[in-house]
Amino acid sequence: MEILLVALRSLRANKLRSILTIVGIIVGIFSIIAISTIVTVLQNSIEEGVSKLSQTTFQIQKFPAMMEHGDRAKYRNRKNITIEEYYELKDKLANDAKAVGAEQWGFGKVFTYRNKETNPNVQLVGCTPEAFPNNQWYAEEGRNFTKNDVQRYEKVVVLGSSLAKTLFDFIDPVGQEIKVDNHKLRVIGVLEEQGSSFGNDPDNFAAIPLSTYQSFYGKRTRSINITVSSYSKEDYQDVIEKAVGYFRTIRKVPPGKDDDFAIYSNESLLNDINNMTAGVKIGAYVIALIALLAAGVGIMNIMLVSVTERTKEIGIRKAIGAKRNNILLQFLTEAVVLSLFGGIIGIILGLIAGNLAGSALGASVSIPLDWIAIGVLLCIIVGVGFGTYPAYKAANLDPIEALRWE
Repeated sequence: MEILLVALRSLRANKLRSILTIVGIIVGIFSIIAISTIVTVLQNSIEEGVSKLSQTTFQIQKFPAMMEHGDRAKYRNRKNITIEEYYELKDKLANDAKAVGAEQWGFGKVFTYRNKETNPNVQLVGCTPEAFPNNQWYAEEGRNFTKNDVQRYEKVVVLGSSLAKTLFDFIDPVGQEIKVDNHKLRVIGVLEEQGSSFGNDPDNFAAIPLSTYQSFYGKRTRSINITVSSYSKEDYQDVIEKAVGYFRTIRKVPPGKDDDFAIYSNESLLNDINNMTAGVKIGAYVIALIALLAAGVGIMNIMLVSVTERTKEIGIRKAIGAKRNNILLQFLTEAVVLSLFGGIIGIILGLIAGNLAGSALGASVSIPLDWIAIGVLLCIIVGVGFGTYPAYKAANLDPIEALRWE
């Protein structure tokens, strides 16, 4: 305790010099913690339900879930996935998959109910009944549509909770008639709220039977997305492999050629995000390590100056019985305290900045405890590593020469 109090008094006696020294530590630890917090926030948000798919569901689609700049032109030449291909795959997976559903999405739709009108940002999906459990869409009011509704081209619609609130304030939506693109639809159900993710509202959509959707907008206007769910997590990968093999055969992809479709799942989305952020993380960590190296040199410098200024104090301590280990521990403690003080400030600022960036994307607050522990450990390593030489120099001063120092 006495060693720690002496270290704090020494740093307090040279406030400006101490502050300038710890700036490098603050910058380095701040960079590491801020980037790690942002990545952790994004990953946690995805794992908590950013993806619409359940843990045993994957989706076959024309485009990958995440694309780099310029990639869309590369994938645009792929053939659209058709409704015929969906039915063929569904037949082949009949004994392997729990449910195989199809979806066809339209964007920027305007829905009206009497004198109320939505903004042109509502999504409309034509789908089969299997799409509801595969996407974890559950009816809170009314019902989802059935296989018979699809076969009969029924003009019925199931609303997302946000769309229902926009069109119907205090009115029961079930049984009401709404319009989209001059087509009349009867509301048969309202879905449970899914919650926002990354600032988007996944409840601002409506679902109609796929046959009805295609009668409105045509079969070939957009590619079909196919959702497949397995019976359990144990057979999940096996179902993916079978679906890929069957679908390559259906689309006549030659052996050795890349798939002309993409598999989208929670795992693939996480892998894509990790790959995209890998370069950013590496760059941030390199900058952080350079900053910590510069901070370490600053700590060594201030400790050497401190040893020079306190030479007579060291001589007195040795003259009254202080051992070399006592002096060594004193100056090492001061270096570590200096480093930890800057590290704690960097950690706090990094957590605040990382979570503010995450909240701007609509993600929940997260604290990466593992990286906080790594940050503290780095501070201790920097303090010990760059404080050892000044501490060794102080411990090996000749007490007689030190007493003569003026």
